Order: sequence, then C-alpha cells, then structure tokens
Amino acid sequence: MSGNGQNKEPVEIERKWMVKGWPEKELPLLKEEAMRQGYVTVEPTVRIREEKKTGGDTVYMLCFKSRGLLVRKEIEFPIGGERFAELEDLIGLPLIPKVRRSYQLPDGHVLEVNHVDEGQPTEFWYAEVEFESVESAESFTPADADLAGYLDDEVTSIPGQSMGAYWLKTRVGEEA
Repeated sequence: MSGNGQNKEPVEIERKWMVKGWPEKELPLLKEEAMRQGYVTVEPTVRIREEKKTGGDTVYMLCFKSRGLLVRKEIEFPIGGERFAELEDLIGLPLIPKVRRSYQLPDGHVLEVNHVDEGQPTEFWYAEVEFESVESAESFTPADADLAGYLDDEVTSIPGQSMGAYWLKTRVGEEA
C-alpha cells in the first residue's frame, strides 16, 4: 500500500505507462518479485496476490481498491498461505503471473516495471510510479529521470488500463 503518512485514509496515488521491456537506462535495482494475482471482483477491486521476492520470502496479500485512476483508496494486508489457497480455489480461474522489478529513481521515487503473462499471446509490460501527493504526481516528468523515451505511453487517465480490466478480458472473457 502506498500513499503518504499525512493522509488519514489509505490512498494510492500512481501514474502508469505501457512500456516495452525492462528499462535500458542503468537504474539501481531494489528488488525483483515473481507474482500471481487474481480477482474476487473488480468493482470495487478485491484482489489476492502471491509475492515471491527473489532470494527472499513469499507473502500473500488481500487488497481492496476503490474506483479511480490517478487516486484510489487502497487497503491491503497480509493473509496466510492457506487462506490464499482457499481464495484462489474460490476464484476458480488461472491467476495472472507477472514479474516486477523495482528501480530507484534519482528523485527518490520508485519505478515498478511489470512483465505480465510472459510467453502468452496477451503478454505485455507496464510501469508505475507511486507518489505521496497529487501535486508530486502531476509535477513528475519522465525526462527528469532520463526516461522520456521509455515512459512515453502514459495510460493513467485512460479507463480500462487496470490489471482488473485485463483480468476480465483474459480470464473471465468479458470487456471492462
């Protein structure tokens, strides 16, 4: 979960771009995780996720997200592996695999790059940066991080670009 410590409500403020591959620019790699995620529902979002940190532990998360594009309420907390397995069985559809690499940006923000459904016809890549305020999100420019060419296809304000919409299209068989 993100958001700033000044908010009383858990809030995620995030911009998103479609990208092609991992960034070519040399950036400090903070972590790499193999994930699987699925959705109980997408309106509002109720998601489960397994996160296996390379060389580290596996955690299981349950997440609730409100509607929204740049700003959404988000509540997430860890659950046990047994509860995760029960929810995965309840969902009854193949979870979405993805690999996420998190990179440190020069301004202190973190660039999260995700490779989704590797090897599948629907495979794609996207990147996100989370912010502590709407003002910092709106003032961020990819050029400041020397990523103008990499982060040139922003989809933050385009409905239907969420992982929940991808879930509906590729797992449930309906358009968001």
